[in-house]
Amino acid sequence: MRTDLLSRARGGDGEAFRALTEPHRRELQVHCYRMLGSFQDAEDALQDTMLAAWRGLERFDGRASLRTWLYRIATNRCLDALRSARRRPAQQWDVPGIDLPEPTGLGEIHWLEPYPDALLDGAISVPLGPEARYEQTESISLAFVTALQILPPRQLAVLILRDVLGFHANEVADMLDTTVESVKSALKRARAGMQDRLPVTTDPRPPADSPAEDAIVAKFVTAYESADIEALVALLTDDVFMSMPPIPLEYRGRDLVTRFLTLVFDSAHRFELLPTRANGQPAFAVYRHPSLGAHGSGLFVLTLTGDRISAMTRFENTVLPTFGLPQSLPGA
Repeated sequence: MRTDLLSRARGGDGEAFRALTEPHRRELQVHCYRMLGSFQDAEDALQDTMLAAWRGLERFDGRASLRTWLYRIATNRCLDALRSARRRPAQQWDVPGIDLPEPTGLGEIHWLEPYPDALLDGAISVPLGPEARYEQTESISLAFVTALQILPPRQLAVLILRDVLGFHANEVADMLDTTVESVKSALKRARAGMQDRLPVTTDPRPPADSPAEDAIVAKFVTAYESADIEALVALLTDDVFMSMPPIPLEYRGRDLVTRFLTLVFDSAHRFELLPTRANGQPAFAVYRHPSLGAHGSGLFVLTLTGDRISAMTRFENTVLPTFGLPQSLPGA
């Protein structure tokens, strides 16, 4: 870190402050997203972090790196947000003409939002500490982020800092104003909690943008746009899981998911899909075709296992602008 930049920033030079912090901004946003599970909440926490860093720069003593100091601020801002319990409320299914089957269960993490892959560039390729246990792509997946949200806040923070980012136990203890023994205890409990929540798969998902992934995606698009239920169901695993935050309804198993999809296609709508990527996974904006153009009805994120789809997560159309996607397509 350049001493002159730090000196100028402490003197109130905003450009110098941005030069110091901008290299860390994207990775801090991803950190906040992992902790909060919501893109919007992560953006709010990041803004709070930068404001706190700007106001508190005089207290940065240089004993730790600036990056570590910023992670300390961001982690504690996220913990404050988690403790305040200011979460967006669950929503009810309100699509007219479609009465859904009885769900398998009700999801606990209805505030979950997707994270655009376009914003991951430079954010998950950061150098990790020697204690990191997870691949960066794995630790941004929807399944991983969802499992994190079940953990108590302190355990959540410790697991991300230790197992995802690889900070040493003493660094984490300093960030959280606690002891190394407390960090080790929280990490042990967090690991057990994650082991209980993360799905166990025998077939790995195909690499991103690989021919294997492209083949599954192409079949899904063709089947969905042509309302070919039989072809669509053939792509699903037997235990396929479907969720739709902020609506808490969840469906597990091919039969229930098939019933859901049949109701959607029986509503006489036809759809067009625009590809994107979220959380390191293939995703699609779904547009419903009325007579005056195609209105966005939501965003699907697919989880692939082997050569099948093991999970489908549907988000509301309010997330489309985050991905740079329009709310409607021009009429044909």
